[in-house]
Amino acid sequence: MTSLTPRNVSAAAFAKAIDRFGAAIGKQWVLTSDEDRATYLDPYAMGDGMDHESSAVLAPASAEEVQALVRIANEHKVPLWPVGRGKNFGYGAAAPAMRGNVILDLSRMNRILDVDEKFAHCLLEPGVSYFDLYNHLKDNNIPLWMSVPGNSWGSVVGNALDRGIGYTPYGDHTETLCGLEVVLPDGDMVRTGMGAQANSKVWQAYHYGYGPGWDQMFVQSNLGVVTKAGLWLQPEPEMTAKITLALPNFEDASWALDILTELRRRDVIQHNIVFGSPVRAASVQSQRKDWYDGPGALPNSASEEMMKKLNLGWWNTKLFLFGYAGAVQAHVKLIRDLFEPKLGKKIDFEIWQKGDPVEKSARGIPSTLALQSVNWYGGRGGHLSFAPVMPPDGKLILDYAKRTKRLYDEVGHDYYASFTIGKRHINNVSLILYDRDDADMTARVDKLYRTLVARAAADGYAEYRGHISYMDIVADTFDFNNGAITRLNDRVKKALDPNNIIAPGRNGIGREGAKA
Repeated sequence: MTSLTPRNVSAAAFAKAIDRFGAAIGKQWVLTSDEDRATYLDPYAMGDGMDHESSAVLAPASAEEVQALVRIANEHKVPLWPVGRGKNFGYGAAAPAMRGNVILDLSRMNRILDVDEKFAHCLLEPGVSYFDLYNHLKDNNIPLWMSVPGNSWGSVVGNALDRGIGYTPYGDHTETLCGLEVVLPDGDMVRTGMGAQANSKVWQAYHYGYGPGWDQMFVQSNLGVVTKAGLWLQPEPEMTAKITLALPNFEDASWALDILTELRRRDVIQHNIVFGSPVRAASVQSQRKDWYDGPGALPNSASEEMMKKLNLGWWNTKLFLFGYAGAVQAHVKLIRDLFEPKLGKKIDFEIWQKGDPVEKSARGIPSTLALQSVNWYGGRGGHLSFAPVMPPDGKLILDYAKRTKRLYDEVGHDYYASFTIGKRHINNVSLILYDRDDADMTARVDKLYRTLVARAAADGYAEYRGHISYMDIVADTFDFNNGAITRLNDRVKKALDPNNIIAPGRNGIGREGAKA
């Protein structure tokens, strides 16, 4: 067994806990070797990743086994770090925020428990991947579509619980959650919403229940372990249309974002719109050395060469339309009327109608192509993202982009930007690519990330998600009334989890030294 133990747990107590974990789920599902634990390190860590090393890994096969493990963990004061499939790349993957936590790997719990074709919802365990659900729907000819994130080999449930997004009308994945089954930190089990009724027939039909709605309490938190989750799916539309727009000038962001945000607010465009720079497109199909191999940030001439050879604009966006044929055709015309005069050319949508090969549609299809971007600098690549939530104002966003690019230029790093347009906001996504074994580069990346966090906070904007190494500094930017939200989170944490067993420190909740 590993010599590493969780903080404040003696070697003797940890050995007893490991024996009891094995008795509860089978010794073969308690992983303690150096080789096993190494597979759960952050593959994008800036360095060796050992500061987020686990002391062991537990792999239960059922909610009942999760209950048993949580109760044992409480008795021995052993902290657990739950993960669905551990593929949350760019945010720490499966590694725990605090070194020595025992990883609770739920990937063996991978049953698709129900798909209701008529009412368009499903019930999943946390180990179900996007590929699992997509193949199930496709292989069984179920006319329901799912939303997928850019890199989609992770957990459907886990992504929704971390407020991940996709690019269809159901792309706000947290909003599609409807009914959770949760093991609480003392081992008790609850079902939220209408599932609180033992024989409920509408658990996945109605977001709420009777009294407070608790689902959001388990989103981006460490107040329980979700063992089942209901999600809504998209009924197959009659028609889709899609187009890629390339906007030639940096300044085009201002007017284009104003048009797109208005279309998004009015639900003409029903999906999260991604609006990205040349490096975003080039990094999945080439490496930096193909364009420039010198010091400092990528020069404008290299970006212009990318644009020319890859048929890109300074800003590039894909638009999708879904629905009945008449509505889609009307919206195609509207978008043409808005963009063609600005671009000075005709734009053509790719139309799909029900019955055509689904691969040609705007359906969400799982892919891992986005992972290619980490090869940009060569070596063992990685990426880190800072994506503050901002007002959907074109002029403001353009000014912010200029300021951000200057920061990248100052530290000698290539500017990779995209803006994700939601219903009433924009996430200004500053992706930072790096070679994780280049010490000078990773030091610059760390400085750049911290600078971006501090600057956004000073401007009144904050991140909506956080990497395990930066959870505390992101949490500290939510500072109204001297951090009242952190105090509230810690009070609830202390009430439900007095031993701080479930994911201590996740998103700044229950971190060391916290005062409830």
